[in-house]
Amino acid sequence: MQKLHLGILCGLIYGALSAASMLPMQFPDKRAALLGAFFNRFAIGVCIGLMAPGRIGWATGLVLGILLSLPDAIITKAYAPILVLGAVGGAVIGWVVARFGV
Repeated sequence: MQKLHLGILCGLIYGALSAASMLPMQFPDKRAALLGAFFNRFAIGVCIGLMAPGRIGWATGLVLGILLSLPDAIITKAYAPILVLGAVGGAVIGWVVARFGV
């Protein structure tokens, strides 16, 4: 599968899982919170697919996951959960795209 397409697929899955994990939580504007979480995680997958990481795709994904998660962490002041999940998800997507992408 093309690296971009694989990045988009991984981003869709990661975004859906992230939004689904937030469903039981309470927010003043729940729809905006779920959409923001989905598109943030989706963007991580798309950007990794566009970058087409080389042999150390997990490291590229890790850095990109942290960088793209940082604005949300600053706004919500929930640094640890947002940055850790962004780093882990980015590293996994980076590894998948580097390993299985063409």
